[in-house]
Amino acid sequence: MTAAMPKFSLLLDLAKEPSSDKRRDLLHQITDIFISSPGQISSASYAALDELAVAVLSDVTSEVRSDLAHTFMESALPLRRTARQLAMTDIEVARPVIEHWAALSDADLLEIVATKSQEHLMAVTRRADIAEPISDALVAHGEDQVVASLLANNSARIGQPTFDKVLARALTSPVLHVPVARRQDVPLSVMSALYNCFSVELRKEVLKRYESIAPEALDVALERSWTRVEKMYNALPDDFEAAQRKLKQLENAGELKPALLARLAGEGAGARTLFVLAFGRLTDESYHVIFRLLEARDLDAIALLCRAAGFSRALFMTLIPSVVKTGCDAAMTESCGFIYEKVVVASAQRAVRFWKLRALV
Repeated sequence: MTAAMPKFSLLLDLAKEPSSDKRRDLLHQITDIFISSPGQISSASYAALDELAVAVLSDVTSEVRSDLAHTFMESALPLRRTARQLAMTDIEVARPVIEHWAALSDADLLEIVATKSQEHLMAVTRRADIAEPISDALVAHGEDQVVASLLANNSARIGQPTFDKVLARALTSPVLHVPVARRQDVPLSVMSALYNCFSVELRKEVLKRYESIAPEALDVALERSWTRVEKMYNALPDDFEAAQRKLKQLENAGELKPALLARLAGEGAGARTLFVLAFGRLTDESYHVIFRLLEARDLDAIALLCRAAGFSRALFMTLIPSVVKTGCDAAMTESCGFIYEKVVVASAQRAVRFWKLRALV
């Protein structure tokens, strides 16, 4: 009897067997034979096993499906229809299949991402060598935890358009900050755009990684990324145009100097838009980034901006209440001023380059 005969005979037995338990046992036997005979199995035999396995799986309990899922997954047999059926079932059965079985095609994975639960999507993020279209679909359909898991998978291939989508989400989602900051292939344009959203510790990590980047490369990255970010934050206050005209008048009169900020800060809410515009002009930043930093009360980032622009310690201390707004006493102001003076201007300028927003007009 040839080696092919028992395989063919068992496949016929599997097709005829009405008992679910016996069909499961036959599947195990056949799988063992297929695994032990690499290079000796015809494509027709694989196709026959694939068809019969799909039929068996539709007629067994979840527990049996789980058992068979592990058997098939560990076998690495090219049974695409079987893999797809198992991947589309409940997550406890589907998870190991989605995470590990190479028989799933990219088309199968795209269907899973588009139609199944977030837990199924999470399983997809753990596969090896995820293709760019799948990464893009995961960002489009997945919640933040799914996207974070995708970013943490260093074998996942992610294209620039997908990174742009990650950027848009990460601007308001702290869950994504660590995986973005620590992923090695994140474009510099994305990293620089998100820099001022990161914690102090993450900022240090980013600066250390890019400390050898030439200033020219940073400038190119900044120009590329922040025209898109500006569009995300394009809502302007009602007095914006009037404030722009006033700023122009002050500039023509030679009054657009750092000391102007102290005066505008003292005028309160009525001069807020003009204050933000003047701050942006004096630090070479856009209205939107200054507005967001003030709204977030990000004193660290404001301090870096002021130090990079060469503002005096006295001026910075004057501006602190405008940033902190509440809970700011003399002791806090003095402490911030002391730390401010210790920051090396060149270091502050380099840090600012990572998140500088430029309006291209």
